[in-house]
Amino acid sequence: MKTQSSLPISFEFFPAKTDNGAEKLLNTAKKLAASNPEFFSVTYGAAGSTRDRTAGTVFDIKNLTNIPTAPHLSCIGANKNEIAELLALYQQHDIKRIVALRGDLPSGMGLASGEMRYANELVEFIREQSGDQFYLEVAAYPEVHPQAPNAEKDLENFKRKIDAGANSAITQYFFNADSYFYFVERCQQLKIDVPIIPGIMPITNYTKLARFSDACGAEIPRWIRKQLEAYGDDATSIKKFGEQVITQLCEKLISQGVPGIHFYTLNQAEPSLAIVNNLGLGK
Repeated sequence: MKTQSSLPISFEFFPAKTDNGAEKLLNTAKKLAASNPEFFSVTYGAAGSTRDRTAGTVFDIKNLTNIPTAPHLSCIGANKNEIAELLALYQQHDIKRIVALRGDLPSGMGLASGEMRYANELVEFIREQSGDQFYLEVAAYPEVHPQAPNAEKDLENFKRKIDAGANSAITQYFFNADSYFYFVERCQQLKIDVPIIPGIMPITNYTKLARFSDACGAEIPRWIRKQLEAYGDDATSIKKFGEQVITQLCEKLISQGVPGIHFYTLNQAEPSLAIVNNLGLGK
């Protein structure tokens, strides 16, 4: 059994748009590397719009920190040749882990764009191309994917990704631990036995959090919303309250034996590090 301090943690970044942003991101990665994460991950824009910057960011972070770094790879808007080229590039650079996603649609692009429409097809294709050379993560949605017709269909879609060859899953962020526990229980009933790692979003800015959450279907409990609204523009109070709320959420998850914790950093080190330190992780 893992001790709390040895519980695997990981951190997610997005590619920077400017040279200055890229330098700041590398500094953030360097700070977070000190907490001994299992891996970093780097997102991939809608329809591969950040494809080159994703790959470059992955290589830069891996070279700087020596922490395994996983690119996100999405199939919407891509053809199989493009994905095969990326897989070959990642193999050349000794990348061992990939986060395989359907991906977001840019506005005006139909779902039929590209040769694959769903993440399970991408997982199957990666396995066909590369066998077991990559450890594959997929996404899970404890509070149901915003585009799923219902919870049952969403769970069926998740099972397809696992059956296609995914090794584990990272969840969309949530603030209600019971939604995660219930989702894991449902998965166990369907004989899904891969690790399902909770995704955690530190709270630092209420306006941005509300916008993200509305877009991705993550529920912000009313009591959290009301407290954040009450703080208005008081950034210090928002961060202090957010740190307390997320630390307590993680404590509840850890007490129930989660297989790891994945932090959505938004390219900031301090909010995630504060929670890691509060929990005694990464030592």
